[in-house]
Amino acid sequence: MPFYINKLGEAISREQAMKKELFYVYIMTNKNNNVLYTGMNNDLKRRTYEHKMKLIEGFTKKYNCTKLVFYEIYRDSYQAIVREKQIKAGSRKKKIELIEKMNPTWRDLAEDFE
Repeated sequence: MPFYINKLGEAISREQAMKKELFYVYIMTNKNNNVLYTGMNNDLKRRTYEHKMKLIEGFTKKYNCTKLVFYEIYRDSYQAIVREKQIKAGSRKKKIELIEKMNPTWRDLAEDFE
């Protein structure tokens, strides 16, 4: 059976590759990096665009969270939901540690989508 390598470097079946069933847990912040929002979605590029264009009512629009500074990729929604809840329940300090491990300069990772 042929297999493909996903963005995590894992072998997945052709069916999984075709369905693109990946889920993302992400953290957005504002220009000054003083507000953190954690979310989960199956289309990070689209969702980040929605946050940037303020198309979504709620926290990110109210607090101007338009910069993607962290994300993780999961193969199923259950794992992603569990991780999202874990990050949300954590302290601000833990969130900052996650961000700085992946993205020490806090650059906008959405620039990679362009």
